[in-house]
Amino acid sequence: MDALSELCAELLAPLGPVRTRPMFGGRGFYVDGLFMALIADGQFYLKADAQTRAHFVDAGCPPFRYATRDGERVMHGYYRPPEEALESAPLMLPWARLAMEAALRAANAKAAPRSAPAKKTAARKPAPGRG
Repeated sequence: MDALSELCAELLAPLGPVRTRPMFGGRGFYVDGLFMALIADGQFYLKADAQTRAHFVDAGCPPFRYATRDGERVMHGYYRPPEEALESAPLMLPWARLAMEAALRAANAKAAPRSAPAKKTAARKPAPGRG
């Protein structure tokens, strides 16, 4: 594992056991089995969602961008933490918690059973002589 990956794993460790694996030419980070961060093109990104995105945007954190044949795409589901957060685990912790919350919501949304359509049942007529 490279130095940036090791640093980021250390910074996330206060949240729980960190596991990393190669992913799309970068590295994915899992805490307690939840995918919550990635390294791509030498940059560290944390998971965000509709409830946490504003924290990253308000702090001036750039979203994950990647090149395509048609130009560049922006994924608003991952943001770089503020630069100072990479200095220590206590500075990273509030940002990592936001990512963990987003990862938990994503996992819960996937795990929630979809409600089955209501079955139409024909009204049962009482048996002859029983009603």
